[in-house]
Amino acid sequence: MQVDCVTIRGTSLCLDELVDLSFFTPEARQRLRAQLSAAVPFPHLVVEGLFNPDLLNLVLEEFDTHRAAGWQDVQSSYERTRRSVPGAAIGPASQLYFDLVNSGWFTTWLSDVSGAPHLIPDPLRHGGGLHESRTGGSFAIHRDFDRHPKTGLKNEMVFITYLNRGWQPEWGSALELWDAKEGRCVTTVQPEFGRTLLMPHGPASFHGHPTPLKAADDRPRRSVAAYFYTGTPLLEQDLDRAISVFIAPRRIHSAKATLRRWMPPILWSLMKKTTQH
Repeated sequence: MQVDCVTIRGTSLCLDELVDLSFFTPEARQRLRAQLSAAVPFPHLVVEGLFNPDLLNLVLEEFDTHRAAGWQDVQSSYERTRRSVPGAAIGPASQLYFDLVNSGWFTTWLSDVSGAPHLIPDPLRHGGGLHESRTGGSFAIHRDFDRHPKTGLKNEMVFITYLNRGWQPEWGSALELWDAKEGRCVTTVQPEFGRTLLMPHGPASFHGHPTPLKAADDRPRRSVAAYFYTGTPLLEQDLDRAISVFIAPRRIHSAKATLRRWMPPILWSLMKKTTQH
C-alpha cells in the first residue's frame, strides 16, 4: 500500500502518522470528554503523545530560524513574552502543524471532546502561533479574550502543544490553573515536550505562568497555540440567507420565497412540518 509522506529538512513524515490515531476512536472521544468535564478547577484536558515527536522536533527547530520581523515582543506589568505576528510566514513544519489542527476532521474531534459544535479555526493565528518566553518571562493570571478583535467570533478554546524537553519545576513558568473565587492555584501543567492542553474558554478559566522563568542554562520556554471560535447561529426567519440565490429561480421556488418573507416564522415552521409528512 502506498503511503503519502512529506520530507522536511531530511525528515520524512508520513501523513497518516502525524497524530496518534488511538485518540480519535469513538471510545477515546467519549473518555476524553469525560476527563475534560471532570477536571478542576475548570474544564480542561491534558494529553501526552498526541503528535508525532518528529513533527514537533521540526517545529521546535523553526523557532530559531523564524525571522526577527515575524516576532511580536510583549512587555507590560502583566506579561513578558513574545509571539509570532498574526499571519506571519512560518516554517514548513510549523505550517504543517497548524494545517493539521485547523483541518475539518481535527476540529470535528475538538468539537466532540469539548462539546462546542461547529468550531471555526483562525488561519491568521491571532493570539496563537509560536509562543516563547525567555529568562524572566512571565504571564500574570488572566482569562483570555471573549471575542476575536477582527471577526467578532466567540472564543471557545485554546489548544497548546509544549516543546520543552527535560523541563524542571524549579525553573518556573509552569502553567497555573486558578480558582478565582478562592484566589489560589489548583492545578499546574509543566510545559514538557509533547504535552498538549485543551482549555475551553469560560468565566472561570483563569490561568497563567506568573513565576518568572529562570532556567539553569537560560533556555526559553516554547509552545505552539491555536484558538478556536464559534459564530452566531441563524434565526429561523433568516435561514433563507444560508442558501444559494439563483438568477432565474423556478416559479414554485419564487412563490415559496415570497410566502416565507411575509409569513410569520412560527406559521412557516408549522407549514413545513405539515407538508413534510
